[in-house]
Amino acid sequence: MPSQLEIASNGTQWINSYALVTYIPDPLGRFLDDLRRKLAPECNPHAHVTLMPPRPVFGPADEAWDQIHEYTKTLPAFRLQATEIRVFPETNVIYIELGMGREQLLEIHTALNHGPLYFAEPFDYHPHITLAQELPVTAVADAARLAEDMWRQFPHSRVFPVEELTFVQSTVDKCWKDLASVQLERVSVVR
Repeated sequence: MPSQLEIASNGTQWINSYALVTYIPDPLGRFLDDLRRKLAPECNPHAHVTLMPPRPVFGPADEAWDQIHEYTKTLPAFRLQATEIRVFPETNVIYIELGMGREQLLEIHTALNHGPLYFAEPFDYHPHITLAQELPVTAVADAARLAEDMWRQFPHSRVFPVEELTFVQSTVDKCWKDLASVQLERVSVVR
């Protein structure tokens, strides 16, 4: 697992910035990727919810992964619900708010934000799905309206399972690469 700034054999330059995410399955994931490309054409999206926002890891990245893996051994899978389009006023990031499952995300974040994964984040953790960021300020309102219009037309369920968490690392060209994944414990339903 790369750590700090390393150059992989394929020329990828890794930086000391890690995150923990869950990817959103199709058809919702595909819709969100298409929407994000429409709002920010230069973006190469992979729809996700971030459980641990980007942070440096002080020490071996394997220790951070071990912490995640140990915590998630008995963590049950759960569901999230994407609700409405919003804009963070401080950063002008356009995002989708989360309803059902939000409390689980907050609990996971609190439980993991210590030891190798500790980071004094610049903003309080607010679970969401990012749609557009770093847009010119003058483009934010129109982009948010377009996102709202498209979101209203989405014909499928806005509820999706969280069954796998993925530890990712950033590269100098602002791409995120998957390092390792863990499956959450599936809960059987008794009838």
